[in-house]
Order: sequence, then structure tokens, then C-alpha cells
Amino acid sequence: MRHPEPFEDFGDVDEIARGLSSSDASVRRLAVIELAETSNSAAVSFLSRATADSSSDVRLQAARALGEFDGSDVAEALVQAVTDPVPDVARAAADSLAELRDPEVSEVLLPFVSHGSSFVRAAIFRALKALQVNASLSSAVVALADSDAAVRAQAVGVIGYLKRLDTLPSLIHASKDASASVRLAAISALSFARNELAAQASADALADDDWQVRAAAAETIGRVGSPSTSETLIRSLDDSYWQVRQKILQSLGRLGTPDAVPAIVPLLADDVPSVRKEAAAALGEISEPSAREALEEHALDPDPDVRKTVLWALNRLGPD
Repeated sequence: MRHPEPFEDFGDVDEIARGLSSSDASVRRLAVIELAETSNSAAVSFLSRATADSSSDVRLQAARALGEFDGSDVAEALVQAVTDPVPDVARAAADSLAELRDPEVSEVLLPFVSHGSSFVRAAIFRALKALQVNASLSSAVVALADSDAAVRAQAVGVIGYLKRLDTLPSLIHASKDASASVRLAAISALSFARNELAAQASADALADDDWQVRAAAAETIGRVGSPSTSETLIRSLDDSYWQVRQKILQSLGRLGTPDAVPAIVPLLADDVPSVRKEAAAALGEISEPSAREALEEHALDPDPDVRKTVLWALNRLGPD
């Protein structure tokens, strides 16, 4: 959201708003643009009315323009705009809703979490996520049973952003959802919880059918910081997706598990430079002397970033 300079002259809002009465849709659209550029809260009422314009181009511009403002009146206009029959307008309104930051607008949004349209429900939960208000928790938990995966994924986001330990059972349940997008959101959300329940749920997700969920699980384990899951990470180092191997290496380095060294060393010869680099970085972070010989063998890796990381790792190990 833009904030006006203290002494910047944006023009008279009422004068600009007269353009909204033009019979020419292009003139009305230009008026909407100029109203947004004033950054004057007095423009909100005019922009709100423009979301009901007969021209979808004007409504689209108004939905985008309202994203420059905040407050309950803005939320009320956007909630109506998100039901627009033109998909581009509805999506623009949903994007602007997600820009709201005033916690008080949650009172406007919450009544719409059970709206008949799944698109609207998802947009509302997406907006509530950024607001981080506890009042949205119960609705989000209920929405984990929604028939639409997009709604469930956004509801998981609401729960995750609140970062409350008492929501762990709900997030762990969502990590086993039928939809990969929901499982991905849930596993990512678990990263705030530094306990064994979150670590074990993430370790279980390393066997997920979806590689993005597995990558998120590997990253979450590193953030949760539970050495008890190191063995599961080590067993998963042969994942067919390099992105997953990369995340596992990052987490093993973060956890600093010496037992992982024999399994990491072969990845210094991985086909993917990013994986080789992370393997060297993990060995450097673990700083196990037994890795020195393997690192020295790869000091002339063809990739400059890998060579640089190998040298860093060797320096971490200290003199021979």
C-alpha cells in the first residue's frame, strides 16, 4: 500500500470523481486510476461505487485500486467485488483483499467464510491469514473439512500464521489431506513448532507421493531442529528429485549430525551442482574430520560455487 508524501499535491478527489459519471468507460477507468493515485482515503467511497460499474474494465481497475487502501469500508467493497461474474475482476478483488492489514477488517470478512462460492471462501481465508487474528481460528479449523482443496489450503495458512501450539493436531491432520496443495501448506506451517510432534509429522511426509511436499518436509525438519529425525533424512538422500536432496542436505547441515557424513559424501559427486554445493556445505557445518579426504577430492569441482563451498568446508575443519 502506498503512503503519500507529506506535502504532495494529488488533486481534488471530488473533481477527479466527476469522471466516474462519464458515459465513456475509458474516462471512468482513468478517473479510477487518478483516484487511487491521490492516496486520499476520501477516494475510497468513489472507488467502492466503481466496483459496481457497468464496464468490467472499470470494475477491474477499481478492484485493483482498492488494494492501495485499508479499512473496513475497503473490505466491504472488496468482498462484494470478489463475487463479480467476470473472473479477472474477482481475482483482482481477491488479490486486493490479501493486501489488507487492519485487524479490524476481520469482522467484515468472517461472516463470508461460509459463502456459497468456494472461490470467495478461499479469498476470505487468504485475507484472514495476513491479518493473524485469533478470532479466525475456529472458522479455519472447521474449513479443514471443506469440499474444496483451495479453501482447505488457505484455512491451513490461517492456522499456521497464528503459530499456536494448540493447533498442532489440526495441522498434523491436514498434513495427511488428500490434496497435495493442502499437505504442502500444512507441512510448511509446522515449521514454527519446535517439538517432536511436528518433527515426526514432517518425517512421515518425506515419503509423500508429491516431491514438493517431500522438499517442504525436509526443510521443516531442519527448522524444527529435531535430531531424532536425522535417520529418516539420511534414508531419503536418494530421492529422485534433486530439489528434495538439496533440502535434506540443508537440514542435515543445520542439525549437525555426524552420523550423516557417510551418506552425504557420495552426493559430492551428484549430477546437479546445487546438490554438490549443499553436500559440501553440510559437511562443513557438521565439521566431522572424517570428511576431509572426500572434500579434498572435490576441491577442483567444475562448478565455481561448489569449489568455493568445498574450500569453505575445509577451512571449517581446520588444519589437518
